[in-house]
Amino acid sequence: MLRSLLALTGVLFVMVFGAGTPAAAQSGADVVWVQIEARPSLASATDRAKAYTTLLEDVNGFSLSGGWYGVALGPYRRADAEQVLQTYIRDGLIPRDSFIQFTSAFRQQFWPVGANVLGRGVIELPSALAEPTVDAPAAEEPQVVQEPQVVEQMPPPANETPTQARRSEGDLNSDERKTLQVALKWAGFYNAAIDGAFGRGTRGSMAAWQEANGYVATGILTTLQRTDLINRYNAVLDGMDLRRVRDAQAGIEIALPMGVVEFDRYEPPFAHYDATGDVPAQVLLISQPGNQATLFGLYEIMQTLEIVPLNGHRNRNTRSFELTGQNGRMISYTQAQLEDGEIKGFTLVWPAGDEDRRTRILDEMKATFARVPGVLSPAAGAATEQSIDLVAGLEIRKPKLSRSGFFVTRDGVVATTSDVVQSCGRLTVDGETKAMLLANDADLGVAFVRPAVALAPRAVAALEPGKPRLQSEIAVAGYSFEGVLSAPSLSFGTMADVKGLQGEKEMSRLALRSLPGDVGGPVLDMTGAVVGMLLPRPESGPQLPDDVSFALDAASIVAAGSAAGVGLTPAEPSGVISNVKIAERAADMTVLVSCWE
Repeated sequence: MLRSLLALTGVLFVMVFGAGTPAAAQSGADVVWVQIEARPSLASATDRAKAYTTLLEDVNGFSLSGGWYGVALGPYRRADAEQVLQTYIRDGLIPRDSFIQFTSAFRQQFWPVGANVLGRGVIELPSALAEPTVDAPAAEEPQVVQEPQVVEQMPPPANETPTQARRSEGDLNSDERKTLQVALKWAGFYNAAIDGAFGRGTRGSMAAWQEANGYVATGILTTLQRTDLINRYNAVLDGMDLRRVRDAQAGIEIALPMGVVEFDRYEPPFAHYDATGDVPAQVLLISQPGNQATLFGLYEIMQTLEIVPLNGHRNRNTRSFELTGQNGRMISYTQAQLEDGEIKGFTLVWPAGDEDRRTRILDEMKATFARVPGVLSPAAGAATEQSIDLVAGLEIRKPKLSRSGFFVTRDGVVATTSDVVQSCGRLTVDGETKAMLLANDADLGVAFVRPAVALAPRAVAALEPGKPRLQSEIAVAGYSFEGVLSAPSLSFGTMADVKGLQGEKEMSRLALRSLPGDVGGPVLDMTGAVVGMLLPRPESGPQLPDDVSFALDAASIVAAGSAAGVGLTPAEPSGVISNVKIAERAADMTVLVSCWE
């Protein structure tokens, strides 16, 4: 809930969305009001209530917290109150900063004199508005329920002595005291429970805040200082234009920073709200029919998306989940819950390094999130782009580099190219299994990685340390398209030379066309023995023909493995086998090695 910040003994912080619990605030049976004014004195509030009574029906006046007095219309059903609010603002009968209010904000009634309507039920629409209406078709786009509120500028209160400050502090209600603790915590001076109790910890944080901001450190905030603290707390939301949005198709009502995002499209199960300016923010409303299996599937799918970085807290239970992901560019938070066969929630994506605004906006989104009737239809919207790299219009997380490798031990150690293990936040084998770097011989261009859990490969490379015959047939296995295909490809060629172009003895030259994804893959002879590992093509120097590739020979791989403490399996004498058998053996030993940020 956007906090209704009435003046802390003297200053009005105009309420944005009202008080009360978010869940109760959305119930169709709720009693709500249209608050149109607040005045600092009973006399002025009574005069305004009298004036409105000459124009409007159902005018009431109530005392508010902090010594203020409010004028409100009602009580109405929520839908009727919204019609009253929109119509009267449109016709200029009430101020544009009027808003929906809840009974819990009101105290003693002062207008009409002698009346007490707080305990009664709702009344019908004013007669001027109660005309037959035709149901409009469902809106294609979500509706902004409420105009942004304009904060009434009041003169700052006079400062007080500690005795006067403690006396004025005594007039604060529980919510106002908790708000002060929240603001102190946000400012970095308080780290205990938000309980509204001003004990030693709260007093110490008040004194520290006073000292840091040029006040005398008494540990008792004056009205002026409380105003200053709350103003600083709210200042981070300048330009965010927080508004309550009702998305009828998604069946969700929530406060969103409409100053930086706007509705873009539906791609089930998401309603997309994308950035409109310099702040690269994004909001997804999650809405779909389903059961626990659907919820668990969504939990897994969300973690494959680019907008949910790998680092961060994850929590899932039987009916809900939370995901936090962060990297150097962004921080995202997702929550979703299953109720009555409907899964609803939201994701906020915010740029890294802007924690003040992110945490405030996230708090307001959590507090105001409410389920309203309806759930996003699987047929809603139309995808503008189809791609295996997209899920509901969102990019799947992809590694920054993927290359090939092959198993060299029975417990799953993999030999691969040095290129794929450099500057990685995380290494994986076959896209899912985490791996750790054992050794990297950058001079030779070979590295060894070990999976985080022991694997049982179907085949392990048997290395032939001797030099293969010139012009003999060879095969290279690799993930040519860097994981787009789920299995390795096999390319055939010949051994063009047993040394490099400049006479390098540890290299062989192959007459074979290859792609970058093949690099790190095994080079096999026609007996199925591994005679080398495919190396990257030179990035500088003369442009080579497409059918020129290079391989690190098996003897060098064995030597590098021995230096790393990895014992490799030598090949035993064997006869020529069929191309089909070679393809099977190569596929069983070849893996995709990926480097992630």
